[in-house]
Amino acid sequence: MTKKKLFSEEPVEIGPESGYDNYIMAIESSCDETACAIVKNGREVIANVVASQIKTHAQFGGVIPEIAAREHMDSINIIVEEAFKQAKENAGITPKDITAFAGTVGPGLVGCLLVGLNAAKTLALVYDKPFIGVNHLNAHLCGNYLDTDLKPPFIALLISGGHTQIIDVRSYSEQNIVGETIDDAVGEAYDKVARLIGLPYPGGPKLDKMAQEGNPKAFELPEAKVDDYDFSFSGLKTAVLRLVKSFDGKELPVQDICASFQECVSSTLVKKVKKALQQSGYKQVVIAGGVAANSEIRKKMFNLSNEGYQVFAPPMKYCTDNAAMVASCAYFNTNTFDDINVEVFSRVK
Repeated sequence: MTKKKLFSEEPVEIGPESGYDNYIMAIESSCDETACAIVKNGREVIANVVASQIKTHAQFGGVIPEIAAREHMDSINIIVEEAFKQAKENAGITPKDITAFAGTVGPGLVGCLLVGLNAAKTLALVYDKPFIGVNHLNAHLCGNYLDTDLKPPFIALLISGGHTQIIDVRSYSEQNIVGETIDDAVGEAYDKVARLIGLPYPGGPKLDKMAQEGNPKAFELPEAKVDDYDFSFSGLKTAVLRLVKSFDGKELPVQDICASFQECVSSTLVKKVKKALQQSGYKQVVIAGGVAANSEIRKKMFNLSNEGYQVFAPPMKYCTDNAAMVASCAYFNTNTFDDINVEVFSRVK
């Protein structure tokens, strides 16, 4: 994969066919984590730094974009310096050894994206290296390449706060969305149900923990009848609301509600994924995105290995937003270097 360097005449090659080691530094700031990482050849993490804002936003019950952007500005220089420090200590890597710099361009919160993207662009200019803009959703998929030998083709289940998709990954650069949610994303449904039953922010992980103590068959909740590989979770959310109201001031069986909700969601996801696997003929399946950290969804997905499928899921630290996945994506999933003036976007184009 040959590419022309942006700021000089020296040619640069990046990707599995380059024939030499590539070190990519990436920055991620699409929501409420400020992250910087350096990854060798798309798989070996040399440095990985993440500054979380969960405590800052907990008091508001969700992410406040303006506050998140200011937190990114306060953290960005510190995490870049720490990433360079880790790379030096772990592998003797210095800024001059970096092959290219990468940054998330979207989707995400515009003010937040701008902080990280401008930092990545500045580093590319300062060190006279190529710049690569990365799609945040593609990066989540590439989190599965870290510390593994996974290669396409495979079916991917991408589940996060804003997206629920089944993706046919035919090659490193060729992907086709075969199904997605027509309303709420699965992570959004988790957070909304968590609020309905009084769980504090961030609700998804807390709901998962409560579900492990409940009876998944306590309440029969509806699975939306949606064609093919698409999903719908708004009706399930409404069903939980009606269930909560039916107790009319009585003590809620919170663990059982959580377990029943999680059983419905996880079963629906895996059923659709299995259908896509059978249709494609692939024997590999991956799970990606923040909700890939959910215990029941991971359990059901890994149970597919009993049916002859090879299942991949990132370690917990690579499920939520991080820059290592962005660096991996820049290595595997980029066909050209980007102009330094590339702009951010808030929604999938």
